[in-house]
Amino acid sequence: MINIRKDTILGSRRLSNYWWATIIFLGGLSFTSVGLSSYANKNILSFIKSSSITFIPQGAVMLFYGTLALCLSLFLWLTIIWNIGSGYNKFDNDSGLITIFRQGFPGKNRCLKLTYNIQEIQAITIDIQDGFSPKREIYLKTKDKRCIPLTRVGQPLLLSDVEYQATELAKFLGVIVENTAR
Repeated sequence: MINIRKDTILGSRRLSNYWWATIIFLGGLSFTSVGLSSYANKNILSFIKSSSITFIPQGAVMLFYGTLALCLSLFLWLTIIWNIGSGYNKFDNDSGLITIFRQGFPGKNRCLKLTYNIQEIQAITIDIQDGFSPKREIYLKTKDKRCIPLTRVGQPLLLSDVEYQATELAKFLGVIVENTAR
């Protein structure tokens, strides 16, 4: 019988994050170059004709939004490079411990590592919210009523996947499954 289960959690290195970081960078670069071109009264990029744009107010606004987009793009690229949110959930029936590990932003508290006794766990809780912003998450519910999230942040999982993962984990830990559908 398998006594250790380790679930890997995908962080910010998802295709959608690469896509948005690239698109925002290219848009910010374009806006910034048009703003700078209108300030200098000459075309910085030959394929963008910005001679008809005056610096005040259009060029200044484009420069502002371009700079803002470049800063946002830098933030997205850094979260991808540092792989924010990645980690694992380790359930060890031999030692009776559950370890939840996640990567954060660089600094003193970059690594988040939580350890719980399996005896402290009351149930596996499923939180399902459908609608405009669907939410399908799995939580560890402790006997002192704390809920510790186990699923990754981002795209919601399929309902069948959430149910399957929760029931398999509950069987493995020997606890019940609770549903908090709203």
